[in-house]
Amino acid sequence: MITVVKVGTSTVTHASGDPNMRLLVKLARVLSDLAARGHYIVLVTSGAIAVGIAKMNLSERPADLPGKQAAAAVGQCALMHTYDSVFSDYGRTVAQILLSRRDLEHEPSRQNLLNTFNTLFALQSVVIVNENDSVSAEEIEDCGMIFGDNDRLSAEVAALLNADLLVLLSDIDAVYDGDPRENANAKPLAKIHAVDDVLRACAQGPGSARGTGGMMTKLQAAEICLTHGIEMVIAHGGEPDVLYDIIDGKNVGTRFLAL
Repeated sequence: MITVVKVGTSTVTHASGDPNMRLLVKLARVLSDLAARGHYIVLVTSGAIAVGIAKMNLSERPADLPGKQAAAAVGQCALMHTYDSVFSDYGRTVAQILLSRRDLEHEPSRQNLLNTFNTLFALQSVVIVNENDSVSAEEIEDCGMIFGDNDRLSAEVAALLNADLLVLLSDIDAVYDGDPRENANAKPLAKIHAVDDVLRACAQGPGSARGTGGMMTKLQAAEICLTHGIEMVIAHGGEPDVLYDIIDGKNVGTRFLAL
């Protein structure tokens, strides 16, 4: 079973931008345990820019594109060092793959990526994926065709691998039948079979203060998954143990059911 898990910036870092070690240790434990059960694990991670800003002691997020890309370059090193450390504690080797949109759109590159993923799976490695921010502006800048805080990237990776499940862990716990920021009576939806205009209308609005994604990018990810027959779950990432319930098919967050 190929399981793709995406974690957002607000999940893996503190407000300071420093890695949330308590959560990352738990995440590594759960994913390592799932790998031991026979799951092939892909972890799509955000947070490189935030970690880079903290690492360089910058007072604020750079406003210019080169500054953001420099922060991403620094932060990606620190983030991978952290992942290598926490997964090593559970006897699991990690590998890093940095992607840009052109890698997924260019057929020879797609095949090379698929070969690399499959080889790493055979070696029982946890594959950690992020957008190659230091050379790609697609996520950092709103230039039309963005991945969107790695939500869409994780769905594209899931589609590439013909994954069984994509889980988006973030500070958003579910899809609601209305905007919970404006409607106190809005209720979470346990299961969704299709993304329609009503859902899109509920998803309008910005992402979190430290990430670039929001509910709209998550619905875009869901559309990609449903098109490829892949189930997707949106759940709160505060307690990674929730992945066990998700894998077992229990009602956690919102599950998009592929037909």
